[in-house]
Amino acid sequence: MTVAVAEIPIDPTMEFPQDRSLPDLPGLFDAEWVWQEYCAEFGEQEFRPQKILVEGVSHTEGREAAVSYEVEWPEDAFFPNERITLHLERDKPLRITRFPDDDHLPGLPEACSPDSALRLVGKHVTSITPRRMQVQVVRYRPRSHAVLRHRMGRSRLYVRVVRPSAVQPILKSGELIGRSDFTVPRLAGLWRDGGVLWFSEILGKNLRKQIRKGEHPPPRLILDRLESLWSVPLEASDAPPFNLPGAYLRARQIIEHSVQEGDCAWTHFANAVEVLDQFVATWQATSIAHNDFYDDQMVLLPDGKVALVDIEGAGPGDPMLDVGNFLAHLKWSSEVSRRGASFGQYHAAFRVEALQRFGWSEQELALREATCLFRICTNAVRHPQEDWRERLSAGLVLVNEVLA
Repeated sequence: MTVAVAEIPIDPTMEFPQDRSLPDLPGLFDAEWVWQEYCAEFGEQEFRPQKILVEGVSHTEGREAAVSYEVEWPEDAFFPNERITLHLERDKPLRITRFPDDDHLPGLPEACSPDSALRLVGKHVTSITPRRMQVQVVRYRPRSHAVLRHRMGRSRLYVRVVRPSAVQPILKSGELIGRSDFTVPRLAGLWRDGGVLWFSEILGKNLRKQIRKGEHPPPRLILDRLESLWSVPLEASDAPPFNLPGAYLRARQIIEHSVQEGDCAWTHFANAVEVLDQFVATWQATSIAHNDFYDDQMVLLPDGKVALVDIEGAGPGDPMLDVGNFLAHLKWSSEVSRRGASFGQYHAAFRVEALQRFGWSEQELALREATCLFRICTNAVRHPQEDWRERLSAGLVLVNEVLA
């Protein structure tokens, strides 16, 4: 008698647009196909997954794709959930990796293991080796970066794991932001070869959570600190200007591949790029800026100061683009993520305050907000949900509303 094997569900269930150069791309969204590749790499398993969750999607049309998953095991397996990533590259065999193995982040395996993390902290952070270590994974983007939390008794450190080549730019960016009125995390330790940086924990209230509660800080509190960053002399940085054309082009390619020609989303896309292509082609950096400024990166401190916990990417940029990016994230939270009307209210107040304070052109600010919102639209593809197509279309509608 043959026992039927239950099909493994995948969440979300989605049909990703095909890519002729990557014929196996549809398999990345088929749980049974993913499971077969898992067993081919790591051997047959005693238990089948209870569910496979899609956590992130990265796709460059015609070249490569990577999808990261959380494998959820049945309760009677007594296994912790497992993160895996499948990598497709044109004309190359499929690769599958288990977290924390990542050939672009050499320090990640040691930083993730409590035993080896203890040794790293003792070597690179403090001469007093802690007795215990708890490691929490806060965020992970394959081949790009990971954010961890190392907890040793009452002490907590935030850990940034990056490609070793990214360490020095992060340090220089932190120095720039440190010259402003923003509070920044203290660098507690560094392992250059592993690409691991330890930062002190900043205790306070996350700005995004405060906005959701309707507890809005005065916009001037943030604008004061932004203005102090923009006032840092350009010659203080030897970093190249923020690559807005490159970032926009990547977003344009992702969205163009994801919308279907002839439907409403395609019309919204075409209308948006007709305007944004011209703007991005003429955009230029004018001063020091943060270049990826938004609400979830800030912490409000008890003494009234504002801490900026993301210190990457500061360098030659555009002050109005910093504000446009902040506004774009607020609008996305309000209209697409449905986090609450409070985000829309703060968006309106912040926009009015910025325009009045700096005397900017409403049209110029709208172009920058729309460009940033267009880039945020890729979140619907990179972090898919069941309604990802609807979310992408809704985002493109917002882009055109801002441009109007």
